[in-house]
Amino acid sequence: MNPITVSALTSHITSLFQDDPLLQDVWLLGEVSNWKRAASGHIYFSLKDSGATLAAVMWRGNVFNHSWLPQTGDQVLVHGYVGVYPERGVYQLYADRIRPAGRGELYAQFEALKARLAEEGLFDAQRKRPIPPMPRRIGVVTSPGAAALRDVLRVLSQRWPLVEVILFPTLVQGSEAPARIVAALAAANRYSQAVEPLDLLLLVRGGGSMEDLWSFNHPEVAYAVAGSDLPVIVGVGHETDFTIVDFVADLRAPTPSAAAAAAVPDRADFLEQLQGLADRLTQDAMARLAAERAELAQARRRLARLHPQRRLDWHRQQLDERTERLHRAAARRLAQERERLSFLELRLEGLNPRSVLARGYSIVQREDGRVVTGPEDAPPGARLTVHAARGSYPVERKGS
Repeated sequence: MNPITVSALTSHITSLFQDDPLLQDVWLLGEVSNWKRAASGHIYFSLKDSGATLAAVMWRGNVFNHSWLPQTGDQVLVHGYVGVYPERGVYQLYADRIRPAGRGELYAQFEALKARLAEEGLFDAQRKRPIPPMPRRIGVVTSPGAAALRDVLRVLSQRWPLVEVILFPTLVQGSEAPARIVAALAAANRYSQAVEPLDLLLLVRGGGSMEDLWSFNHPEVAYAVAGSDLPVIVGVGHETDFTIVDFVADLRAPTPSAAAAAAVPDRADFLEQLQGLADRLTQDAMARLAAERAELAQARRRLARLHPQRRLDWHRQQLDERTERLHRAAARRLAQERERLSFLELRLEGLNPRSVLARGYSIVQREDGRVVTGPEDAPPGARLTVHAARGSYPVERKGS
């Protein structure tokens, strides 16, 4: 007995699969079951028919290349290679392309038109217009009785009830739908130019099969979307549905509701931003007010120093001080003059004849008023007047 390991056996089986050309390039027809998208973006599913089931996986990079993906129960054509998954010891299909079975011609037309329009530049990011951040008036191109319109109106009213909605009705399914959609887009652009301006257009439709959504794969519809003067947001089908207009539109939304949400801001977010701006404005205003108050207080202090009342008070104080000094100087001068007067009065008093008389002296005058200063001034027999301290009396000089 010569046993081998499980890993060695699995490696041998893997090499057998890799060496078989049929298993490395195979198209399989079957029904999808157990369809599951992992958080990583990879898709895991099974293909089955009446006699067998085969596990399959499609990596995220291949998933992103698909405009259409099936659901559980869909009949599909899947391309890929068959290999071994060693950890579980099972073989599985590693898929890189999926097409709807029985709709291969439609899918081929879709891919051909997609390639042609991409080559013409309709998908280029630089030709796409920005979506207005806060539209006032929106045109909606869809069927007036469709659930998609109700979803759009509900989302718009919840998120941004200020927006005005103008409906441009059209068929969204059937052989006449492409021409009707083109006409509705043209009518919306004419309305914006001639009646009242629109900010953007929503082109929406609910989900359906590939055939149901085929109107949005029509080249004339793609050209109409690309040629619109107004920015266009497209929301057609479900998240996994892709149409040609998704690639042409200025913005692709996975559903009609998502298109409406992408068209307007959320009033809750706006109110929060507005409250934040109001808070910052209040803080700035309070800070500015505090600064202005401080500057005003400083200006008042400067004004107080320069105010005429301050100078008047200063001059008043100067006047009081000078008046007081003047009074003191006048008082000193008056005292000096009084002292001098007293001195002069004393001197005058000393020279006063009455003072001489009071000491016992007398003054003798002749009749002619002359003062007798010697005997020669009063001859004998002369009549004289003697002035004494307590009065005057006449005398006559006797001869000798």
